[in-house]
Amino acid sequence: MTATSDLTAAPAPATATSARRTGAPGLVARAIGALDAVPWSVPAVALRIFPAAVFWQSGQTKLEGFGLAQSTFFLFEHEYALPVIDPVLAAYLATIAEHVFPALLVLGLATRLSALALLVMTLVIQVFVYPGAWVTHGLWAACFLALIAKGPGALSLDRLVARRWGA
Repeated sequence: MTATSDLTAAPAPATATSARRTGAPGLVARAIGALDAVPWSVPAVALRIFPAAVFWQSGQTKLEGFGLAQSTFFLFEHEYALPVIDPVLAAYLATIAEHVFPALLVLGLATRLSALALLVMTLVIQVFVYPGAWVTHGLWAACFLALIAKGPGALSLDRLVARRWGA
């Protein structure tokens, strides 16, 4: 399926073999055919929105009014304690990233860049902060990798930008 036609693409025709199958094999073949007809845009929206919500909510917990909460500085100094970066700078950068990149993901704007940024953030969290949470981080990483590899789908501002400027 091409990037320009993933909302309007017709389902792949059934092969002669799948058309002749009866019973359970035929049912499975028809189900696979129906699932193959789902355009990339459908899962792409979910892959953008759900991890974005997690990061956005995390960013919201770091705020108090229009500034960073004092607890945020404490977390970055004592619990997160990244080895290479000043905790105050890390607190500001993470809070900004947890708001900007999820918003861009939801809009489908600069999707691949945003997914890459959140993938790097996920890797930092996995390696330096919560190494025991590899299952959760793996799920986030899988979402980001799919978006990096396949793009945001037709239901995105990236698609409108590409149409407008022919990219």
